[in-house]
Amino acid sequence: MSHAPATKPSLAGIETPGLVLDEGRMLNNIARLRTRLTQLGVRLRPHLKTAKSIEVARAVMEGPAGPAAVSTLREAEVFTEAGVRDILYAVGIAPQKLDRVAALRRRGVDLCIVLDCLEQATAVTAAARTTGDRIPVLIEIDCDGHRAGIRASDPLLVEIGRTLRAGGAELRGVMTHAGESYSCRGAAALEAAAEGERAAAVACAETLRSAGLPCPVVSVGSTPTAHFARRLDGVTEVRAGVFVMFDLVMAGIGVCTTDDIALSVLATVTGHRADRGWTFIDAGWMALSRDRGTARQEIDQGYGLVCDVDGRPYPDLIVGETNQEHGIITRRPGSAAPQMTLPIGTQARILPNHACATGAQHDRYHVVTAGSGAVKEWERFRGW
Repeated sequence: MSHAPATKPSLAGIETPGLVLDEGRMLNNIARLRTRLTQLGVRLRPHLKTAKSIEVARAVMEGPAGPAAVSTLREAEVFTEAGVRDILYAVGIAPQKLDRVAALRRRGVDLCIVLDCLEQATAVTAAARTTGDRIPVLIEIDCDGHRAGIRASDPLLVEIGRTLRAGGAELRGVMTHAGESYSCRGAAALEAAAEGERAAAVACAETLRSAGLPCPVVSVGSTPTAHFARRLDGVTEVRAGVFVMFDLVMAGIGVCTTDDIALSVLATVTGHRADRGWTFIDAGWMALSRDRGTARQEIDQGYGLVCDVDGRPYPDLIVGETNQEHGIITRRPGSAAPQMTLPIGTQARILPNHACATGAQHDRYHVVTAGSGAVKEWERFRGW
């Protein structure tokens, strides 16, 4: 990665659209979750899929070598170059990617992979025999019917475990992700989702152990459940990622407030359509993403909540529509707030629905430094 450009005094000189990261908010978000998990007696394995940045990774990991979770092998490769040595590739393994897994492990990285079927297990054991490397594996558990994984009652769980062990791979444990927690509303529902996630993972770990199989790692995690778990007995680590930045979806769930959101897109007002109450900005869906994750929530934030250049939200101003390179600021439907016209040339910051999706549109962060407010750049990377 190349060296960051010189620090700038403010956002005023930044070309728009640009991705802005509030370092102070980010550090507060990290400290909040780390403190909570320390109280619950479990380790944080931060998921770096949102950040995709070496500097952010170093801020959130417990040390320069990790631990960390990633969602692409590109992430694993970049973080390996930066010295991370304890990585979980937290997406079901495709057999065609095992060569890249092996290459990373030859570089001294403890790269662990995830699977949930016999076909994957067979491919992994074949690779383990070929390379002589006991590739470590977590079996993915379905805790809420949201996506992939195996139920605790499914005999396939033990069958996969035995296949891995007999074939020369390392059965390291189980992992799960409470994806349905993103549909929860209110503390009681989020606490129940967290307990369901914990209970499912622990039950599967006990099933494996009862069958004489090892299960040292019990890995759970999502940003909502990490913040609302009341107990984590039997769990060894928690994975979460978007908590570093937060976003409007997380605010809508009740995990954070808009004042906690550390990520925004800086845009410039380029025009108006007074008869329709529209203000145009130079950030369309290419800068904001097409994610409409708040559309099913109580408050629909359109394509993003509009703030002034210092990050203070305007009353009920949202990006209501987008084209490729045009965003249209409107009042929220049903709002009684007065019509506001931002002058041409005004800079605004747009809080995103989904930090991962919005971040993926950009190749760098313009970081508002904690304390001084000066702006520096951190590189982001993309790809698979």
